[in-house]
Amino acid sequence: MKKTAALSLAVGTLVAMSSISTTAVAGKPGMEKCYGIVKAGKNDCGANGHSCAGQAAKDGDANEWILVPEGTCDKIVGSSTEPKDKK
Repeated sequence: MKKTAALSLAVGTLVAMSSISTTAVAGKPGMEKCYGIVKAGKNDCGANGHSCAGQAAKDGDANEWILVPEGTCDKIVGSSTEPKDKK
């Protein structure tokens, strides 16, 4: 249970951080795109057939992304640095 709670807290923190900085550029130094961990309506920038931030239709969509500090995405279960359709 403790691992699940810690993971939920980490993902929640990342999602909160991304909603503060929805205007960030994907090429921002020290940041990387992380797919598959986005909450509905909390994505950064366009993907998945739409062109704007905040239009993710469902939680955990493997083709929606948020910016996270480099190296963070690899530590989150269910995440990827590439969209599902490009793997």
